[in-house]
Amino acid sequence: MKKIFPIIIMAVVAMLLTTTACVNDEYATSASDVLTFSTDTVTFDTVITQQGTPTKQFIVYNRSSKQVKISSIKVAGNDNGRFFINVDGVKGSEFHDVDIRGGDSIYVFVECKVNATENLADLLEVTDSIQFVTNGVAQHVVLKAWGQDVNIIHGDTLKEDLQLTAEKPYVIYDTLTVPQGVTLTIAPGAQLLFHKGALLRVYGQLLARGTAEQNIVMRGDRLDKVVSDISFDIMSGQWGGIVFGYGSYGNEMTYVVMRSSEIGIHCSSTDPQQRTLYLLNSVIHNSSSSLLTSLNARIDAEGTEFSDAADGVVHIIGGTARFVNCTLANYYLFAAISEPIVNVWKSHETEQVLPLTCYLDNCVIYGLAKDINAGVLDDYDVYLRHCLLKSAGSDDAHFINCVWEGDPKFYTVREDYIFDYRLHNASDAIGRGDRSLCPDSARYDRYGNDRYSSDAIDLGAYVWIPEPEE
Repeated sequence: MKKIFPIIIMAVVAMLLTTTACVNDEYATSASDVLTFSTDTVTFDTVITQQGTPTKQFIVYNRSSKQVKISSIKVAGNDNGRFFINVDGVKGSEFHDVDIRGGDSIYVFVECKVNATENLADLLEVTDSIQFVTNGVAQHVVLKAWGQDVNIIHGDTLKEDLQLTAEKPYVIYDTLTVPQGVTLTIAPGAQLLFHKGALLRVYGQLLARGTAEQNIVMRGDRLDKVVSDISFDIMSGQWGGIVFGYGSYGNEMTYVVMRSSEIGIHCSSTDPQQRTLYLLNSVIHNSSSSLLTSLNARIDAEGTEFSDAADGVVHIIGGTARFVNCTLANYYLFAAISEPIVNVWKSHETEQVLPLTCYLDNCVIYGLAKDINAGVLDDYDVYLRHCLLKSAGSDDAHFINCVWEGDPKFYTVREDYIFDYRLHNASDAIGRGDRSLCPDSARYDRYGNDRYSSDAIDLGAYVWIPEPEE
């Protein structure tokens, strides 16, 4: 046994010597001994001016069996923006005499910051390149980014009425508060991009009045991709949400697309005779908790889509609510859904709850969770009239002319990240509504389609448009 150990040691030493001998320390000096790259262009998604981009990377290969010495690596430079590089773990703007062993490679990391420009509403394209000089030969990797100039609002309490326009997007940090006696008006086409955790808190009045042609957009401020072609915008919890506090009445959100928040919309009131919030032809989508929570408030929603939330879509706790031709759907992607789609409550852990009245008319209630939390509504003033439900059941005093075990056949394909709640040809929601329950204000859906074009209107937020037969 003792003789075996020296033999093993000698074998290991021989292997190490052999391995060392295989490393070629000579430098390739021919002009043909140049570099190859994992990509010829590094492209960044849209970045807000004055904010840095996420880091991108690419690989620089030496295909030669000998070492190469890169005499120079530098960014060419551009007046509209600045690219920053990190070569194999070292930050800088210019590098010299960088060695790559034969058959080896190095990583280059790139970031970009786009300079702000005055009065720029459209995207600004910023291009540059990284130049590599090896054996007298210059090679380039192209750099591209698009900058979006914005108006920046840091956490603030408005002192007077304010109008936000469509000229440039607004990036909102922290909490923007609208106090009592002050009105925040948001013009058609305006974009509000909220930073992580940012809230819009309203004690005065919010008038967000978009149009079919120019929706108002409220979303997070991450404009890049999660991976590949999947936008960061698909992720919930990108920003806080909207809170309508006690004493806030007469708020309007028409043709608003609000998505990817943490808490959706919260409304609190002590007087359900006064309307807290009116929603028309809007989309409230993708919350990491719920989409609409109402405590003792009066909520009127027409032609609005409420879709995808971890803790149920709507929670009505006391007060008054009416949903007309709304789609309430839940195909939430990022966690198991913990609550039914519609939740109605007559009590609360800490707050006094007023009597509850809730109507859902001509609505679609469908998804990966139960339709409604209360199996028996005898003690509730809650009525579902001409609604499509996934559940099996039968009509009674609270469920009136409903479509049971229906299938709206949405365009949504969850596994492909497609969340489109319009109706396919074979939808059970087609022509099952009651026109007398649909007010003139909800006659047209958010795409401008006329619900009154036939006597029997379609259920949900969207008018069915026939697909061409294949």
